[in-house]
Amino acid sequence: MRQFFKFGVVGGSGVLVNLLVVIVCKKLYADYEMPLFSLFGTQWSIRLYHLYATVAFLVANTWNYQLNRMWTFKSRHHGGWMRGFFPFLAAGLAAFVVNVIVQTLLINPTSPVALPREVFDDSNGFRTLLYWATLIGTLVATPFNFVLSKLWVFAGVRAKNVRAKEAPRAGE
Repeated sequence: MRQFFKFGVVGGSGVLVNLLVVIVCKKLYADYEMPLFSLFGTQWSIRLYHLYATVAFLVANTWNYQLNRMWTFKSRHHGGWMRGFFPFLAAGLAAFVVNVIVQTLLINPTSPVALPREVFDDSNGFRTLLYWATLIGTLVATPFNFVLSKLWVFAGVRAKNVRAKEAPRAGE
């Protein structure tokens, strides 16, 4: 439970980093629903907010990895940074896919779960559709990220800690 709490604190800071990057991206170019390119000749498009989400994910994922490595799972002395980062990135990518799907469903006005445009009309920061969709998508994806991180990314560190506790001490 302590690890889950720490992971949550790190994740909370990562949510803030993620949201901050999305806010900066939106400030740089406000038309976040602009299509970038069509998706394999279908009626669907990759939109600018998908790009914002990708940039925000990469920044926040790097932030979270470093904090989890140093504090949550205490693995900074177990292998190189890059060796652990890529599995963490892969686990994060699974959560990112969940996040982007949720975000898309919340923003797309034809979706049955779209956030109401009369409430989220982008008139101010608290009523910005993109910010709420980003926040909700991240919260939905967090449990996936925790499970994959604990069971796969940092499993080697946990196994070393268990072996160290089970090893007989000198003089016993």
